[in-house]
Amino acid sequence: MASLFRPALDLMAQYAAYHRDRRNITTHFIGIPLIVFAISALLARAEFSIGSTPMNAAILLWALSTLWYLTRGNLALGGATAVVNGLLTALAMPFAQASLAMWLAVGVGSFVVGWVFQFVGHYYEGRKPAFVDDLVGLLVGPMFVVGEALFMLGWGRPLLAEIEKRVGPTHLRDLAHP
Repeated sequence: MASLFRPALDLMAQYAAYHRDRRNITTHFIGIPLIVFAISALLARAEFSIGSTPMNAAILLWALSTLWYLTRGNLALGGATAVVNGLLTALAMPFAQASLAMWLAVGVGSFVVGWVFQFVGHYYEGRKPAFVDDLVGLLVGPMFVVGEALFMLGWGRPLLAEIEKRVGPTHLRDLAHP
């Protein structure tokens, strides 16, 4: 876990090395938010209090991950990732109050569907998911997707240029000639 506290640029470049096929990146726009939503839905049912403040494990995980994102050296990217994860967590909260069957169906169902999208993307990539080599990839995934969205909107051109300098531009891998 020595790599846990590296700067955003290093984390993004390492993650990007496993994500150069544009179809893979596209599937991650669906899979990663579904997984974040699912984890939040499942953890939100674990309720407790800190003093007189009601809390649950999803909010605690969001707060801890937000602290991590904001300390990776890119405040805009970290803040945007925290906001997106916060919105997904907020959308997941009501399912913690649903029936056991509904809670499990939404939580486990979203988790499984999210991972199906991830593995389909990695079929196109021709490479295993990043977290297989470094578990920090599980935290970097949401930051990568938010970063890719921001790059599409024109934000962070210097960051994108440095990532591409390190790992190359995106492409469409020829599946007939892997």
